Amino acid sequence: MFRTKASIPFFFTSLLLTASAMAGPSVFPTGTTRHDPARAYGSFVLFTGGDNVARLIDLHGNTVRQWRDAAAFSTFVDPALVGGQRGHVFVTLAQADGTGTELVPGRVGTRVSRTIGELDWHGKVVWQFGEKAPGGLARQHHDWGRLPNGNTIVLANLTHAAPGFKQPQVLDDVFYEVNPAGEIVWRWVASEHLEEFGFTPEQLKLVRQSHDADYLHVNNLKVLGPNRWYKAGDQRFHPDNLIFDSRNANFIAIVERKTGKVVWTLGPNYPAIPKGPSARKVPRPVDQITGQHDAHLIPEGLPGAGNLLVFDNQGEAGYPPVELQTTGGSRVLEIDPIKKEIVWQYTGEDSGGPSWSFRSTHISAARRLPNGNTFIDEGQSGRLFQVTPNGDIVWEYVNAHPRVGKDPVNGKQTVNHQLYRAQPVPYDWAPAGTPHDDQAVIAAGK
Repeated sequence: MFRTKASIPFFFTSLLLTASAMAGPSVFPTGTTRHDPARAYGSFVLFTGGDNVARLIDLHGNTVRQWRDAAAFSTFVDPALVGGQRGHVFVTLAQADGTGTELVPGRVGTRVSRTIGELDWHGKVVWQFGEKAPGGLARQHHDWGRLPNGNTIVLANLTHAAPGFKQPQVLDDVFYEVNPAGEIVWRWVASEHLEEFGFTPEQLKLVRQSHDADYLHVNNLKVLGPNRWYKAGDQRFHPDNLIFDSRNANFIAIVERKTGKVVWTLGPNYPAIPKGPSARKVPRPVDQITGQHDAHLIPEGLPGAGNLLVFDNQGEAGYPPVELQTTGGSRVLEIDPIKKEIVWQYTGEDSGGPSWSFRSTHISAARRLPNGNTFIDEGQSGRLFQVTPNGDIVWEYVNAHPRVGKDPVNGKQTVNHQLYRAQPVPYDWAPAGTPHDDQAVIAAGK
C-alpha cells in the first residue's frame, strides 16, 4: 500500500466523490503517491486547496500548518525579506463584489480581492493593503512579492477606458509598489506600453479590437533579483527590474523599474515547434510558447541561475490564436535569456509517457531546486511533482483538498482538484523544530 496514514481519509473521500462526479478517471489516489528521499529535494510545500485553506505540507503529505480563508492562492515569504522572521505568508484577507469584472465574457465569478495581507505563523495580520487602494479595493490577482526595500509589489486589475480599444472599458493589468503603511508609491499600467511588447501593426489592431476586456491576462510578476547578466554589464537585467508574462498574448517582458520602459521581450512571435525528436533536442532557439505561466529568472545559488524558467502550458492564446500541437502536452522550459535558446526542457516523454501525459492548458508553475531537480505544479489536475534533470519523477503529490460544488445545470456534485500555484518552501523558512516526515513512498506496481 502506498498511502500514508495521514492522508488515507482524503484518499477514500476522493474515491467516493470522484466516482460519482467526474468525467475523467473515476478513481485515482490523492496525497503523496511517490517519494524517493535519496533523490528528491527535501522541503515543505505550500498551496491553497479548493476549500480556500492554505496548507504547508511535508513531502509525505502531512499538513504541518494551515491558514484559513486564503482565497485562491498563497505565497510563503523569504525570511530574509522580513527581518529573519520565519513562517510568514501572503493571503487574501477579504473579498468583495468586483466592479467591472462582468466585462470579461465567460467569467463566472465576479469576486475580487478587497484586502490582501501578510500573516505570521500564528495567523496574526502583520501587513495589509486594500483600504488605500483605488476605490478601497486591492483587486490583486495572480501574484505579489516582498521587495528588498520592505515594500511589496502587487499585480492588480484596473478597469478603465483605454484609448484606441473597441471595448469601452478594459480589464487592465497594473503593478503597484506598496509601502508598509499600505500606500501606493509607484504604479505601472500595461495599456500605456502596448507598442513596446513586440506586436506587429496587424497584431496591435487585433489586440485593440479584442472582444475580451481581459486582453493581456498577465499572470505573474517577479522582481529579477541579483543575476549574472547584470553583473556582466547588461543593464536590462538590473536586479530591481520586473519580469512578467501575458497569458493571452504569448509574451514575456522585463520592465525597467526606473523608467517604466519595456527593455526585453520574448515573443509574442515564435517559430513553430519542430516535429519529432527535433522538438526535444537542446539547445535550440525558443519555439512556440503559448498560454504560459510563472516566468522568472532562476535565483542565484541554484543550478541554472540567471536562466529563465517558465511553464509553457500550450493552451489556446495569441493574436491571432496560434496553431497548437495536435496531441501535444505542456512543457517546462529553461531558457538562456541572452541567446534566447532553450537549454533544458521537460515534457511527458522525459518521464517515459506520451507528450499528452503531462498537460495543463491553464494555471501551473515550475521552480528550480538546490539539488538540480525541478518542482512542477501541473495545476489543471492538481498534481505536484519533482523531476530530476533527466526527467525521473522522484516525488509526486495529488491535491487531497479539492473544491466540491454542484453543477448549476444538472445539480450533480462536482469535484475540482486543480491548484493554481504551489511553492516549495525550504525547511529553514518555517520556525525551528517544525516537524516533517521524510519516509519513502513507493508507487503502486513499482
